[in-house]
Amino acid sequence: MKIIWILVLVACFNGVCLNGVTTNETTRPPFVNIGALLAYDSTIGKVAKVALQAAVDDVNSDPSVLGGTKLRLLMQNSNNSGFLGIIESLKFMETDTVAIVGPQSSVTAHVISFVANELQVPLLSYSSTDPTLASLQFPYFIMTSRNDLYQMAAIAEIVEYYGWREVIAIYGDDDYGRNGIASLSDKLAERRCRISYKEPLPPTATRDDITDLLVKVALTESRILVVHTFSSWGPAVFSVAQHLGMMAPGYVWIATNWLSTHLETNSPLPSDTMDDFQGVLTLRMYTPDSELKRKFISRWSNLTSGTTGYGPNPIGLSTYGLYAYDTVWLLARAINAFLDQGGNISFSGNSRLANLRGERLHLDAMNIFNGGKMLREKILQVNMTGVTGQLKFNPDGNLINPAYEVINVIGNGIRKIGYWSNYSGLSVVPPEKLYSSPPNRSNSSQNLYSPIWPGQAVQKPRGWVFPSNGRHLRIGVPNRVSYRDFVSQVPGTDMFTGYCIDVFTDAINLLPYAIPYKLIPYGDGTDNPSGTELVSLITAGVYDAAIGDIAIITNRTRMADFTQPYIESGLVVVAPVKKKNSGAWSFLKPFTRQMWGVTVLFFIVVGAVVWILEHRLNDEFRGPPRRQMITILWFSFSTWFSTHSKLT
Repeated sequence: MKIIWILVLVACFNGVCLNGVTTNETTRPPFVNIGALLAYDSTIGKVAKVALQAAVDDVNSDPSVLGGTKLRLLMQNSNNSGFLGIIESLKFMETDTVAIVGPQSSVTAHVISFVANELQVPLLSYSSTDPTLASLQFPYFIMTSRNDLYQMAAIAEIVEYYGWREVIAIYGDDDYGRNGIASLSDKLAERRCRISYKEPLPPTATRDDITDLLVKVALTESRILVVHTFSSWGPAVFSVAQHLGMMAPGYVWIATNWLSTHLETNSPLPSDTMDDFQGVLTLRMYTPDSELKRKFISRWSNLTSGTTGYGPNPIGLSTYGLYAYDTVWLLARAINAFLDQGGNISFSGNSRLANLRGERLHLDAMNIFNGGKMLREKILQVNMTGVTGQLKFNPDGNLINPAYEVINVIGNGIRKIGYWSNYSGLSVVPPEKLYSSPPNRSNSSQNLYSPIWPGQAVQKPRGWVFPSNGRHLRIGVPNRVSYRDFVSQVPGTDMFTGYCIDVFTDAINLLPYAIPYKLIPYGDGTDNPSGTELVSLITAGVYDAAIGDIAIITNRTRMADFTQPYIESGLVVVAPVKKKNSGAWSFLKPFTRQMWGVTVLFFIVVGAVVWILEHRLNDEFRGPPRRQMITILWFSFSTWFSTHSKLT
């Protein structure tokens, strides 16, 4: 009996068991399989391939991360093919893979997410940023970089900041492009802006396809163009635009972060290629400066020695490479937490696939990861600091503190003109410095440095022109013979000059939208046309409006609306001005000699009439002639000061 107790104590001392629970040393597997699906020769893939391998090496070289367990990375090349990407992803499901880093393409992610849901294998993608992938439909898809929903919010705020109202969207006709532009449309609508014209391009677009597209775009009124595509054929859009003269002053080009990724990965680009991007605004996922980031950047040249990107240039480090590196570390910490809580890496067959046993595709070999749900929860609970900053998920499954840098392509490089964050909007101050203050989204707080626009323009483009394919307003203009300074037709042309035309042109230019119009002469040029007839033609629908020195009179206002008059009528009242001294007797000045004479005459007439009526009955009006004359004058004079109710 003593021997048995001694054996039990020795076993517990050696870590075989403790309180009936096996220790981590015996349950942790020697290695864990993780997969990675990417396109090796793509702009994102060639950077991510190096970053993923470096992250796995760093995790495996640090025993404190996984407690002695190693990561076994299995990478597959999709060759930029959605079909091959799906096939390679299915192969991972046959090799006891606990998680897949990827897929790189959002289109492939939509398909693989259904498989991941069925087999409970988490997908951690640093590059599939389609906003619809972060929905409840795909619980096992985890986006480890910035959701494009935030990128579209940043573009919408840039459009609003510069006072534009309409944009043109050029995008790839796939899930990634369509869903991204749909999000942009929603964000613009929140700011009372809109996409006035959408033009999709097929994923296999040729230069001729792009040329046909841009020719149609050039006929529209908006000059704000948003390009949301992949770096595979995105540069061709700007090359064709340069050839068509669409990189001239007046145009505004905004590219999503594919352009900044292309410039970072393949820098330096040839000067003729950089000329195609001059003045373009683009975005780049913001990663705060830190010691971890600086160390990794300093290692990059050693990690990529012997590999090249664009031509003979070495591969540059893009933000996607940083997020790919952090994705492996995030997954490693989640696996460690999974194992610490007794998670078991085991797989079981899928009863739904049992009927496929014996088929050539061997789909029945795909197994369900029993601990997939628990591992997914541990991934979403990770809170760590990596080369991209703090990695922590919010309740929606997106990384916290989304932010972008606003980049202006100038010369042979790029110039940072500000930042956008979901916390405080546009700012020239790094986002992490604003997190300690209350959020301020007021218009006065939004700020960016002044960019250089296409064509080396410094002044902000108006954002629209008069379209060539729209209906023109028919505006009647009197073909006058007199007063030609107000309006007159240039002989031999359809052009008009004059003060009224200048006022109309300046008013049109103040509008925030385009109004195409055509000036149509009214009259034979020999006699001045009738303004009333011209106004009546507006009511009849012959003209949409009229311009000229048309007087505003009552019957014309019943037929059409008039602007406020901007020309004086010329009617004046001329009166002499004579200065006279005023005094106590100034009230007598209006009484002229003629007026005094008329007044005296009225006294006599009134007195005579009263005498005629009264002298026969009233004794006061009788007597000697002298007395009667005095009575007449006195009576007339007394009427100034009193009224006579009776003459007795």
